[in-house]
Amino acid sequence: MLKAIVIGASGYAGAKLAYYLNKHPHIELIALTVSENSKDGGKLISDNNLHPQLKGVIDLPLIATSDYSSYINDVDIVFLATEHSVSHDIAPYFLEQGCTVFDLSGAYRVNSPEFYTDYYGFTHQHQKWLNKAVYGLAEWNYEKIKQAQLIAVPGCYPTAAQLPLKPLIEEKLLDNTQWPVINAVSGVSGAGRKSTHNNSFCEVSLHAYGLFTHRHQPEIVKHLGQQVIFTPHLGCFKQGIHATITCRVKEDVTAQDILNALNKYYKDKPLIRVYEKDWPSLKAVVNLPYCDIGFALKDRHLILISVEDNLLKGAAAQAVQCMNIRFGYEQTLSLL
Repeated sequence: MLKAIVIGASGYAGAKLAYYLNKHPHIELIALTVSENSKDGGKLISDNNLHPQLKGVIDLPLIATSDYSSYINDVDIVFLATEHSVSHDIAPYFLEQGCTVFDLSGAYRVNSPEFYTDYYGFTHQHQKWLNKAVYGLAEWNYEKIKQAQLIAVPGCYPTAAQLPLKPLIEEKLLDNTQWPVINAVSGVSGAGRKSTHNNSFCEVSLHAYGLFTHRHQPEIVKHLGQQVIFTPHLGCFKQGIHATITCRVKEDVTAQDILNALNKYYKDKPLIRVYEKDWPSLKAVVNLPYCDIGFALKDRHLILISVEDNLLKGAAAQAVQCMNIRFGYEQTLSLL
């Protein structure tokens, strides 16, 4: 039985992690923590003002602390559902103690210190671990994840953007003179639990943000090996990401070529569902760990549709999928 701890457990992704880990047959969930100044410290995760859907399922307390020394001898696996700067600071502590760390923040996703200065507002101090981190896009880095000690779980937008594009890039089907244009809409849960004017349901309509400046754009470019135009949008719904990606394919590429490429890479991948006809909608994936992909092709113009639950395949479910790969379990164990 492997022992796991979730740090940052009061957030949406942290609660999803706790749920999946609690029902995993090979994992003992030994602690859920929050920051030492959190007002949620001392409450049960299933408190009515937190995650009451977990009442009677997980009634563990949220421990407010920054001192993990009392857990370090008992923990094998650490999940960081924390701010980027927090993950940056505390991941090395657990790694040096021999723990396997799954970081849901962006602190170790790109092996470039300048990336963090430019897009995250801090100077990265841990090049050693940045060099060793494996990007946890589960369907594409399976072998590396099996050997990794630090898995940097991709962002929700980059997951939805990369999964449909990577097979086409690998098979050299795209006309690279036209950058893929990714328009992706996220539910407000992507902004976290902290209430602000901008993510209040009463204030959100549908709007683009971070034009040419969003930190997920360079993450997508780095791991695709392909320039893209990425525009995120905030929609007035709770969960999910709907990505509409417009590309241009090479001459003589057919719809069957697109379908063959997607099936070549995803036919045996249990959490990717490829649509041969029609295309998916958000209701197909909300509260499920899948990424669903569909497409339409006309006159060399290709539109890809990719949908996922931003809290699941875009965060917690992918982290658990990576954990299952790392420790030799079925990828879908506790997820389905």
